[in-house]
Amino acid sequence: MKSNSAVHSFTRSILLSGVLLLISTPAQTDDGSVGVMQLDTITVTSSRIPDEQSRLPIAVGSVSEHDIQTGQQQLGLDESLTSVPGLFFQSRYNFAQDPRISIRGFGARADFGIRGIRIYADGIPQTLPDGQSNVDAIDLGSAQRIEVIRGPFSSVYGAASGGVINVMTEEGPDTPYVSSRLSAGSYDFAQGQLKAGGHTGRLNYLANASGTTLDGYRDHARYRNRLFNSKFRYEFDDNTDLTVVLNAVDSPRAEDPGALTKSEVRSDRKQAAPRNRLFDAGEELDQQTVGLAYKRTIGEKHELMLRNYYVMRDFRNRLPFDINSNGQGGSVKLDRFFTGGGGNYTFSGDLFGKGNRLVLGFDIDAQRDRRKRYENNQGSLGVKTTDQDEDVTSYGIYFQHALELSDRVTLTLGGRYDTVRYDVDDRAGASGSSDIDFEETSPMIGLVWSINPAVNIYGNIARSFDPPTTTELANPDGPAGFNSDLKPQTATNYEIGIKGLLPGRVRHEIALFRIEVDDELVRYELAGSGQSFYENAGSSTHQGLETALTVDLLPGLTGSLTYTWSDFSVDRFRDRNGNRFDDNKIPGVPDNQFHIGLDYQHHGGFHAAWDLLHADSFFADNANTVKSDAYTVSNLRAGYTKYWHQLEISPFLGINNLLDEEYFDNVRLNAGFGRYFEPAPERNYYGGISLRYNLN
Repeated sequence: MKSNSAVHSFTRSILLSGVLLLISTPAQTDDGSVGVMQLDTITVTSSRIPDEQSRLPIAVGSVSEHDIQTGQQQLGLDESLTSVPGLFFQSRYNFAQDPRISIRGFGARADFGIRGIRIYADGIPQTLPDGQSNVDAIDLGSAQRIEVIRGPFSSVYGAASGGVINVMTEEGPDTPYVSSRLSAGSYDFAQGQLKAGGHTGRLNYLANASGTTLDGYRDHARYRNRLFNSKFRYEFDDNTDLTVVLNAVDSPRAEDPGALTKSEVRSDRKQAAPRNRLFDAGEELDQQTVGLAYKRTIGEKHELMLRNYYVMRDFRNRLPFDINSNGQGGSVKLDRFFTGGGGNYTFSGDLFGKGNRLVLGFDIDAQRDRRKRYENNQGSLGVKTTDQDEDVTSYGIYFQHALELSDRVTLTLGGRYDTVRYDVDDRAGASGSSDIDFEETSPMIGLVWSINPAVNIYGNIARSFDPPTTTELANPDGPAGFNSDLKPQTATNYEIGIKGLLPGRVRHEIALFRIEVDDELVRYELAGSGQSFYENAGSSTHQGLETALTVDLLPGLTGSLTYTWSDFSVDRFRDRNGNRFDDNKIPGVPDNQFHIGLDYQHHGGFHAAWDLLHADSFFADNANTVKSDAYTVSNLRAGYTKYWHQLEISPFLGINNLLDEEYFDNVRLNAGFGRYFEPAPERNYYGGISLRYNLN
């Protein structure tokens, strides 16, 4: 890795200037006089009981449609969410692995996919009953808002120690329109998008189709994807509506270049791991989703919501080995049917003369997997080694109650009971059939004292649990069955904070937390197998500080600053080989991370955004002997919007990794043979044009 003192000196100067600017710069009116700019209040709906962001007893962030769609490359959630404190992203450019998202350290250890976080899109869970999430079907090109709850919120959403990410598709506007977006860039990046939306009679509709191709910065990193997302809401009357979501994704190729040793990185950053190329490592998938949500308001105090969804997923994965030491093949074929539903009843009215809101709800989710494994004959299917059905069914009931003790103090109580059942049926006739049950109660209590709009002091105590996924339950002692020694991890979160909106121009938030975790799920690699397995650590502690500041600096210019301090360590941990890691740092998360951004919108149509992200070094293994270097990455994008009668024309361009920093896109934890590191792209470019035609 290169060490550039000039770059780091520049970074420190920018950060210091940014802090001083955000704190000291007065807002000005168009005539140059000092005035007061207005930041909008943010209403959060992901808390089940909608309320202003500053009046909720939890840490929550929100990203708007402008931040998601205006001029971004739209390759992943990380583009939109890097400004949210408490989040850390890895594997942003390896589409065979999915982004590794961690919130307060939960999810950092995921081998692939997303763990410890509940993800929803338009009310449809992207998180399976076993706790693993995928974001293949999330369409950023039609996203209106993303809300992020940080910390355990199992009392409402079920198993999730890290938090909740909720993506909402935009509504069709009153004026129907058709739009198209074309973009291209470095590494043979190309993306096309066609979108239409509107409102006619009682029907509101939005549909978006897109296609993306990318050859990637490294060898063997090609990616192809086609995505369709739509939302239709029909209003039967003023009190009743039905929303239908249709989504489909086809990704015929997502190659996995694999991880390298440090010496291989120094030799050639762009090369793929030899075994990954030899065995044609990568994945392909095909998925369709249908979701329905029925909502009815009864009088002024009652509301009923019912939802139902169906997901069909065909998944193929080639791992970089032919067959491992315990008989499992390197090619995976997975046919999945994921279905479920739920409902909740909301009451809003006085209780003993006090403002009161109550939610009662239930969830039922079922995951039906047909998993087969074959020898990987250098990219071709060989002999079948595993054939089993894996079923996971979860049931949950919950309540949340917000009671206004006074005009300024609100007490929130919540609780949830979950049961998760796993069944595996070995179709090959081996002794691998088994079943496991987990159940847990997750209570929470929160309190908010709203002194005034600028100062809201809150605190909460919440408990959560994370069951192991079917992949994490893989049996290290044989080709079939579950690892019966593995237990769910549980966590208790203690949090206090302060947040608010200073007279219209400064939004601030500070959160201090401590999370005590028992039986944390830890990844390891069985020697000589090339495959990951999981075990439970004794206990660990996650504690940290999260801050966020948003300021209207000048007319059209908004500045933001976020900082995250993380102190995550293992209290007791002895692995299956007898090694002790007591008091070691939890790998995969930097101690310090900060983000600074500037967003400018001129009334004449010009817009630009600049941001800078710095992440400290962090350990890559449980023993704390391997460390990833710190890095600082900056991005810049700009565009211009011109109106011509009913036509809106918006060209845009962007530069990623503006400072040309050499850093790692992903660090694979506890990897075998020293292959920890996946190099990130150097400075790269993209540009395009968006056209929108208003039909009225």
